[in-house]
Amino acid sequence: MSRALPKYNKRRVVFIGGAAAVVLSGAVIAGSALAGTPDKSSSAQSARTLADPGTISCPDVKSQLPAVPASAQAEVDRNLTLLDTQIAEANKRLVDTVGQGGANFVQNAILGPLKDKRVSTIDRIAIAIGRQGTKPTGLDSLATCALNTGGTDVGGTETGGTDTGTDTGATDTATPSATASATDAAGGTDTSTAVGTISCPDVKSQLPAVPASAQAEVDRNLALLDTQIAEANKRLVDTVGQGGANFVQNAILGPLADKRVSTIDRIAIAIGRQGTKPSGLDSLAACTLTK
Repeated sequence: MSRALPKYNKRRVVFIGGAAAVVLSGAVIAGSALAGTPDKSSSAQSARTLADPGTISCPDVKSQLPAVPASAQAEVDRNLTLLDTQIAEANKRLVDTVGQGGANFVQNAILGPLKDKRVSTIDRIAIAIGRQGTKPTGLDSLATCALNTGGTDVGGTETGGTDTGTDTGATDTATPSATASATDAAGGTDTSTAVGTISCPDVKSQLPAVPASAQAEVDRNLALLDTQIAEANKRLVDTVGQGGANFVQNAILGPLADKRVSTIDRIAIAIGRQGTKPSGLDSLAACTLTK
């Protein structure tokens, strides 16, 4: 009995020592696992960053308008509301596309198209006022919007209400050099062929007889339609690989249709001043990507 007792005590010591080692190993493993777990506050901060990509701010147009004739008030108000809608849609797109595209995605897919829409809408406001009074000039300077992230403007500079020149009626008309550049870039290069080309219905062939007094304005806007297609083809080449499956539709074809609607509308208005305003031309605004 006296000889068996030490053996029992020895086994008990070994057992207790082994259990302690297991517990200690478990503590070490748990500590390592906790050390490798991301801090919840960091994850929350990251989520907040993704959920708050910033907001788009644009110069106020209404405050820069002259007195609006009563006969133009409804059309002006409708287009002022449209400007607000365009900003809201751009802010929604900003949230929906977080993380998409490269460094210039916001400028190319959101701010650029928004500016194009605002140019056309602001031009309609100026035309409406000009029918019964003096057409305001310099409003195009209010078209550029900016991305505001934490108090910093990114992707555009608000130009305020500075008068930049005389409004010619088709305010988004490109300069000859810009037109040539866009046309060259969208020509039959290998890159353009690889990404496809944008094709649009022909407007000129669908027009009725054009009064002589409207011919110059109609020709100017027909040339502008060609310029818009050339610029869209250039953007198609410049943004290859950006965005998701709907990038071309959202960033190029959609904005192009908006610009064409406004330009075609100006053509119809010009013809209607001296004759019957043609209807149904808006159906020619939508374009397609051909590969």
